[in-house]
Amino acid sequence: MARIMVAEDEKQMQDIIVEYMRRGGHSCVTAEDGIEALALLKEDCADLLILDVMMPHLDGFTVCRLVRERSGIPIILLTARAAEEDKLKGYEFGADDYMTKPFSPRVLLAKVNALLRRTSARELEAEALSAGKITLMPSARKVYVDGQEAALTHMEYELLSFFLSHPGMVFTREQLLDRIWGYDFAGNSRTVDTHVKTLRQKLGSEGQWIVTLIRSGYKFEVRL
Repeated sequence: MARIMVAEDEKQMQDIIVEYMRRGGHSCVTAEDGIEALALLKEDCADLLILDVMMPHLDGFTVCRLVRERSGIPIILLTARAAEEDKLKGYEFGADDYMTKPFSPRVLLAKVNALLRRTSARELEAEALSAGKITLMPSARKVYVDGQEAALTHMEYELLSFFLSHPGMVFTREQLLDRIWGYDFAGNSRTVDTHVKTLRQKLGSEGQWIVTLIRSGYKFEVRL
């Protein structure tokens, strides 16, 4: 069972989400606006955040960005906007998944469970992964670059962990979507490009080891 934060100002929608999360065996804490969500997250530990974009006082994009500055908690954004640019904006701010209203609560629960499973599986790994000046500590879900901690989002961490586990192997964008985000993910290959871009930036000079192969995809290869 996980503790889910549901930040949604529409009461009927909030109640539906909470009901389905509880049916799935999870407990919930709720917030009706962005400011309340941030305040609760400071004092209440949550395992995953379901975050509506269009909330009063502080919108979901801003909340997502602020949460990402201090936490790698999985985040699912909810919005009535279906534009691709809005989805990409969410991923750039650190969201792990995105659902457009109206949506199936059962699908939302499935996405929640999938994200939680991936997080738990990574936490069970014991040995550190390293390449160049990068060290990834699965037990603590932390990444260090030349001894300094890098603040990665949940999906950036998952992507780097996958690359470090498969050095030198080439993966298409579609394969990365399937392996990291899951086959039922509603995004497209631009999602991979966005996450690779931000991951490279956070790795600094070590980001060069994520190699782009034209018309093929990506691979991670440290060249000495």
